[in-house]
Amino acid sequence: MKPDLQDRVAIITGAGGGLGRAHAHLLARYGAKVVINDIGLGADKVAEEINSSGGDAISFQASVTDEEKIKAMVTETIERWGRVDILVNNAGNLRDKTFAKMTLDDFRSVLDVHLMGAVICTKAVWEHMHRQKYGRIVFTTSSSGLYGNFGQANYAAAKMGLVGLMQTLALEGAKSNILVNCLAPTAATAMSDGLLMPQAKRVLQPEAVSPALLPLVSQCAPTRAIVCAGAGNFARAYITLTGGRFLGNDAHTINRIFADWQVIGDRESEQVPESATAQVHQELIAAFRSESENNQ
Repeated sequence: MKPDLQDRVAIITGAGGGLGRAHAHLLARYGAKVVINDIGLGADKVAEEINSSGGDAISFQASVTDEEKIKAMVTETIERWGRVDILVNNAGNLRDKTFAKMTLDDFRSVLDVHLMGAVICTKAVWEHMHRQKYGRIVFTTSSSGLYGNFGQANYAAAKMGLVGLMQTLALEGAKSNILVNCLAPTAATAMSDGLLMPQAKRVLQPEAVSPALLPLVSQCAPTRAIVCAGAGNFARAYITLTGGRFLGNDAHTINRIFADWQVIGDRESEQVPESATAQVHQELIAAFRSESENNQ
């Protein structure tokens, strides 16, 4: 299926280079009008590249942590093109150190840009998307958040926070056709330059990730998907729940947990709950079933 983004309006944060630049060029190639957001002159350069290639782009220099400027960016976009259909939250920073050596300022800085920056940008478009009954929002998560990575406690916390944000906003936005997903990229960018071997940099090009973005922002997009992409490989990540085991709540429960630890973690019957409520329902059903059996 060929994605059709003709005349859709997309805002991409952190798009002055690297992944954001690759995303912007690809969306423009498929017909989207693109707002290039970044904190430096790279935003202007990328917008010029797209316009000179026959696309339609504007730049807007602002930190994603600046609420007033982000509101102004959204207002300017709507005044120019009448709508905002797509938001790609891509802006980020790194302050890598082991947790023992990391300052709280370094921890906050990464959470502010990755997590709160995405919240600020999403809040700025949310009501507009709700009114127009259409929206596609992508959060840039990471395998560091999904699975952990040495020396990236701040980054991992921020990236997993975005997954939780995505899960909830997908539920809240569904009735208004606002579909929300996560993209977990692996790419050689300025942000990851010192972390990759030369051989890895050769294949981990940003342009090898961006194709995964198109299904997430298309008219037929899924919602609550986590897509991992890098070096031309594409996979889905899931947060699953095992079937578990009802062990009661009495003086012997702790001993039962230790004894049945392997059963509790058995993945044969694991599932992806539709929401936190579904997980609670699983617990209640097990408890009510046990009560019923004991009363017979």
